[in-house]
Amino acid sequence: MATAAETRPAELPLPGGRDGARVKLHPLLTGRMIGPEAWFLREEGRLAWRRAFGLGVKKEDWLDVPVPAFLVEHPGAGPVLIDTGFHPSVAAKPTANLGRLSQVTFKGIQMTADEAASAQLRARGIQPSDVNVVLMTHLHVDHASAISEYPDSTFLVSAAEWAAATEHGQFHGYVKRQFDHGFDYRLLDFEGSDTESFSGFARSFDVFGDGSVRAVYTPGHTLGHMSIVLRTARGEILIAADAIYMRRTLDDTHLPYRTADEHLFRRSLREIRQYATETPEALIVPGHDWEAWQELDADY
Repeated sequence: MATAAETRPAELPLPGGRDGARVKLHPLLTGRMIGPEAWFLREEGRLAWRRAFGLGVKKEDWLDVPVPAFLVEHPGAGPVLIDTGFHPSVAAKPTANLGRLSQVTFKGIQMTADEAASAQLRARGIQPSDVNVVLMTHLHVDHASAISEYPDSTFLVSAAEWAAATEHGQFHGYVKRQFDHGFDYRLLDFEGSDTESFSGFARSFDVFGDGSVRAVYTPGHTLGHMSIVLRTARGEILIAADAIYMRRTLDDTHLPYRTADEHLFRRSLREIRQYATETPEALIVPGHDWEAWQELDADY
């Protein structure tokens, strides 16, 4: 599927690295929605699929679901964003940005325009044009919705994720118009020879060459999903994104209803669990766990 973007291989490290750098992290809630628990934590049985789609499940029994993005402040590279969360237009008309299938997959969307990541950045004195780098864990609609807000940024995406997103459409969670822009997309080839192992992860990239921001390969939820490890003054933080929707998936390997590749998902989950074992003091942030989200601090 052709796109307006002309991607290039990422040339790492990106500018701005500083020896011993530590970053500041600010979780940003860009909206929320609700979803059936069986979508995030699969059930067994012949009719389990019905509960995964919420059929026959009372709405009051559905889970609250955060839609996050993350602001990272690097001492040399400046503001960095992890995912973009919902576009401001979602507050007024979700289907205009998220696509028609959003009516099926996204229910009970709650968002105000000032919850958009761009608005939250401005409230901190940061313009979207100040964001030098956007790290995309993957290109599903709730993560890539607001890419158009950052035309001056360099976007880092895994090569496998770009291939999946440009080949597949809404039935696989992608809306082309969200990322079909002539922006600066740089692809990370986790299948290449330049990767290095890091803790429990077999393949990673040191984004700024100073160990403060690492992209680690966690495919399975999508074919090119990646997670981000940050070094802060308070210790390491793993932004796992949708490699684990819920903390229970980390704790007891309870898988979600659907994955792009279950074998890859299980492999990535083993690596995350190994990282948790090797770095027990690290904070691991799951992608859409409301209880875990509420426990996060405003700043790290």
